[in-house]
Amino acid sequence: MEQKQLPLEKIDSVIELYSSGQIQEALDAVEVLIKDFPNNPLLLNISGVCYSALSLMDDAVKSYKKAVAIKPDYADAYYNLGNILRDLGELDSAIKSYAKTIEIMPEYNEAQYNLGATLQQLGQFDEAIEQYEKALKINPKNTDLILNLGFIYQNLGQIDEAIEQYEKALAIDPDNAKAFNNLAVLFSDLGQEYKAIQHCEKALAIKPDYADVYYNLGFIYQDLGQVDLAIKQYEHAIAINDYAEAYHSLSYLKKYTLNDPQINRIESLLSSDNLSQSKRIQLCLTLARVNKGLGKQDEFYKYLDEGNNLRKKELNYSIDQSSEVHSTIKRLFNTLPPSIKESKSFNTSELRPIFIVGMPRSGTSLVEQIISSHQEVYGAGELDTITKLASPIIKNFLAGDVNYLTEQALLFIREEYLDMLYQFNTSENVITDKLPLNFQYIGFILSIFPDAKIVHLKRDARATCWSNYQYYFKSKENGYSYNFDDLARFYGLYIDLMDYWHELYPNKIYDMCYEDLTINQTEETRKLLEYCELDWDENCLNFHTNKRAVKTVSSLQVRQKMYQGSSEAWKKHETYLQPLVKALSSY
Repeated sequence: MEQKQLPLEKIDSVIELYSSGQIQEALDAVEVLIKDFPNNPLLLNISGVCYSALSLMDDAVKSYKKAVAIKPDYADAYYNLGNILRDLGELDSAIKSYAKTIEIMPEYNEAQYNLGATLQQLGQFDEAIEQYEKALKINPKNTDLILNLGFIYQNLGQIDEAIEQYEKALAIDPDNAKAFNNLAVLFSDLGQEYKAIQHCEKALAIKPDYADVYYNLGFIYQDLGQVDLAIKQYEHAIAINDYAEAYHSLSYLKKYTLNDPQINRIESLLSSDNLSQSKRIQLCLTLARVNKGLGKQDEFYKYLDEGNNLRKKELNYSIDQSSEVHSTIKRLFNTLPPSIKESKSFNTSELRPIFIVGMPRSGTSLVEQIISSHQEVYGAGELDTITKLASPIIKNFLAGDVNYLTEQALLFIREEYLDMLYQFNTSENVITDKLPLNFQYIGFILSIFPDAKIVHLKRDARATCWSNYQYYFKSKENGYSYNFDDLARFYGLYIDLMDYWHELYPNKIYDMCYEDLTINQTEETRKLLEYCELDWDENCLNFHTNKRAVKTVSSLQVRQKMYQGSSEAWKKHETYLQPLVKALSSY
């Protein structure tokens, strides 16, 4: 019996419909063909593409899986499946699909790129670097690969290597706007804001509608306290593509009125079915802030809860993860010999870091602003270097590695950290590092810097946790902040670990009460500087005039004079906060 042939002209018609934006019509047409040819992998792949374009992700996955089941060497279908799985957040499965694509077709450049990007997304940087380097051997002039490689090096704090990759991309393509944008972000991270602005301007000269650059410019100007310029840049980004992150950043700077057309626009965007979870979270939290400013409490709570519930789900966070990390840290340091806990073999460095730690939103930005106003101090902001260097050791210890923390390992952490500080290229030899969650790594800090100054901020538990709940943290480390129960339990873990550090390192940690600082500014500032072994500097009382870039949401607050009463603000929401207040009653 003669087998029926697939009519190629009808496939061409489907592709034409899809290309012209008639996605549903293309899907209807290909479904008709599938009825006659139910086991044709090409048709199933095309239907998957149509389902994907219509945001019918589950149907798309089914189509692609059926296509590769029929044709196990169908590289395109595996690649498309990988893209869908990545969009759905199923990153491990996406990696398998991309790997299968490359196995079938080793020179499938898009699959190589996306595999590297997915590994990068998972934080598997070594594996991602390996994949990018493999891909670059096949296509050494692929600037997208080069830029991603540079971005990984930047995330790892290997600044020279990152710059080398970005400049390599520009040597291949001098008009590569993305390379200039990446360099802008790098220089901003190094505290070289004006150099960052220059690179943003170079990117915009090449690509005037580059929304990411306008967004980054907004952040830089916000860090510098130039609010009007920041608002202008965020609104540029919004005008180009309804940039959800820009809307959210704008909500911290702009006072909305009831009839502001932006509110209707945000609500309209939020009602769209074709909205990624990340953007939905940003827009929910934007509307929360907008409604809070308008005094519409019920709407404020509604959007805040919705955004936070989505964020917790997105991060797949469990408080048990944090509990395990904290217990592992304590077990690790319980087993260390005194020679490791506080190594005396390290020479005093010419750079002297001051670590400012505590719960996020406890006043760490304010204290850094005070200390960095001193003429001998450079404020470096939130540095994640200690976290990146200590986390693998904790994971290895958890996995049963007995050679988890040696003097050699400590020396490596110390040298890497100092190398990172030198990259700021500042004339001051005292540098603040105010990543709050570094409270988890105090043992590591005092092991590599036995004479380190550690300032621990304490603030009313209810005020602290309420402030955390209202804030969108980019880092996954803050996954506890999107749920009342998680917040209360994490706060308990924080108190417990700080008690442990105080016992293990008596008289090594300076506890500072945020509320006392706001009431007795001069007295508390004098005690703070004395602990840090810094001479009195009147500038520290006038911290609000400090023009340094402040890279936290507190950038506006720390440019205002000291004010009292912020720790009482939670009382306006006491009824809504009863579950949290009750859970925190013992702290």
